[in-house]
Amino acid sequence: MLGSLADGETVVENFLTGEDCLATMKCFMEMGVSFQGPDQGRLVISGRGLHGLQEPGRVLDAENSGTTIRLLSGILAGQPFFSVITGDRSLCARPMGRVADPLTRMGAAIWGRRGGALPPLAIRGGNLKGIDYHSPVASAQVKSSILLAGLFAEGWTRVEEPAKSRDHTERMLNYFGHEVEVRGNRAGVRGGPGLRGDKTISVPGDISSAAFIMVAAAIVPGSDVTIRGVGTNPTRDGIIEALLRMGADLTVFNTREVSGEPVSEIRVRSSELKGIVVEGDLIPRLIDELPVLAVAASLAGSETLVRDAAELKVKESNRIAAVVESLRQFGVAIEEQPDGFLVRPGNRLRAARVDPRGDHRMAMAMTVAGLAAAGNTLISDARCVNISFPGFYDVLKSLEKE
Repeated sequence: MLGSLADGETVVENFLTGEDCLATMKCFMEMGVSFQGPDQGRLVISGRGLHGLQEPGRVLDAENSGTTIRLLSGILAGQPFFSVITGDRSLCARPMGRVADPLTRMGAAIWGRRGGALPPLAIRGGNLKGIDYHSPVASAQVKSSILLAGLFAEGWTRVEEPAKSRDHTERMLNYFGHEVEVRGNRAGVRGGPGLRGDKTISVPGDISSAAFIMVAAAIVPGSDVTIRGVGTNPTRDGIIEALLRMGADLTVFNTREVSGEPVSEIRVRSSELKGIVVEGDLIPRLIDELPVLAVAASLAGSETLVRDAAELKVKESNRIAAVVESLRQFGVAIEEQPDGFLVRPGNRLRAARVDPRGDHRMAMAMTVAGLAAAGNTLISDARCVNISFPGFYDVLKSLEKE
């Protein structure tokens, strides 16, 4: 997105060819941005500048990507043209009022189902004014959408959250030469200055994807796995903190900075885990990792409680209900809570048949559970892992012990 809005050419190395990323590319191609690749993980973006996007000739399709539709809505809100953006059935059930409301306050006109609460969204942008917005949720997607709209707005745009969410957008804006004001849980940008392209960006390995391998190594006896080049941004490393608190044999080493992001190697060996309470400010730092953390908790020696995680209900599926339903099929003693779940100890996992219902993280989490279960587990619709982790099953096969 930022490469498309920058002046000059941006080279992205280690580009993920997941379906979400490819959907984002297609949206920008509809607005006149040209790409070369991706070829062996290398993508070249010919940026059109902050005000160079063209009105799309047809509906933009974010497919299954909540990040794409929410962040791109912020960019579209700043454009002096009309656009419509939609997604698949799952995405069209996810809440968009959390971005439509502040973008409307900034001056954009946004229409959607249920008063703009659900996609498809029709957006007439332009003539934005900066606002000070207090977000009711700690969400990097909400924050980033408003900050991206702020690039096109008059004056300063600031977003304050109840807890600090992921800060990849702030770091990347700085990397593209745009000043970002950060004070505690507040971030702000000033409209006007453009983004400087002619950069090479190396994308770290995604810790949300690495989490599945980390948990698998912790729960499968005899495992010893090192994952290289993982992004260990402190707003995203909650899974590391949680596993360490559970007693995992986990080491983070060789930390360095790559393209403005901290990157490390992570080694995990099979471990005797204990239960913990996961709550509060830790939740935004591992919200996407909670399904696989529940798998780790199912094999812990004491009780695990996850709370303050109601946001799980509005992901690709209701992940609270999905985690509880799926793990019960493995024989896990787990109880649904209003904002999380309670996992009781003493479980011995048995093989199960699981339908992830198109949710990529549920498919991968239950695959990890299947590695520790007695018997053969069947995951239907396993192709949905390609949304965020194409090659997931190949990676698991490559780790199989001789």
